Formats: sequence, C-alpha cells, structure tokens
Amino acid sequence: MKKIYTSPERLIIFHFKNVLASYHIDCVVKNEYLAGAAGEIPPNECWPELWVKNDDKYDKALKILDKNRFSTPSTAPDWTCTRCGEKLEGQFTACWQCGETRYR
Repeated sequence: MKKIYTSPERLIIFHFKNVLASYHIDCVVKNEYLAGAAGEIPPNECWPELWVKNDDKYDKALKILDKNRFSTPSTAPDWTCTRCGEKLEGQFTACWQCGETRYR
C-alpha cells in the first residue's frame, strides 16, 4: 500500500478516492478522524491521507490524479436558441426565455 495524496481538505480526499474508484483502483483513507489531535501532533501530520491498496496501480493512479488536479473546466461556446432566437452563454443547456433545450 502506498500513500498517493494528502490534504487538509477532507472533501478533496474523498473526491479523489471516488475518481480512482471509477477506474477500479481501490484506496483507503487514513487519518480521517485525527484532526482533533492537531496541537499535540503537528497539523500536517493530522491531515487525511489517500492510500492506493495495490502498489501495481500506483503509477496509473498518480497519472489519473495529476490529470484531475490540473484540468481546467471546459466551456461550451455561446449558442442561439433555435426556437426563439435568444442568445445564451455556453454553460446553459436550456433557453431561459422559452425553455427549449440546447441539444435535441
């Protein structure tokens, strides 16, 4: 078993655990409840840690996390509603004016 990631943000740890699970890479979260010991133990030693169970999958898991950590959200181009002609920004999937969906 190898440690692949640590963060003070518990949410990020579990997000990455779920991402890796979607690639059939089993992981374990350690130190999940250790935050209360901060002060007696250095704070960064209390951060939750994500560990890959199978050492053979560590390199693949590292590539997946690198891709997910540094990816930027994609933005769709602006579009015009085919029903009413309203101009809409790319993040919208339905026209606010008439309710027509972007993709039919």
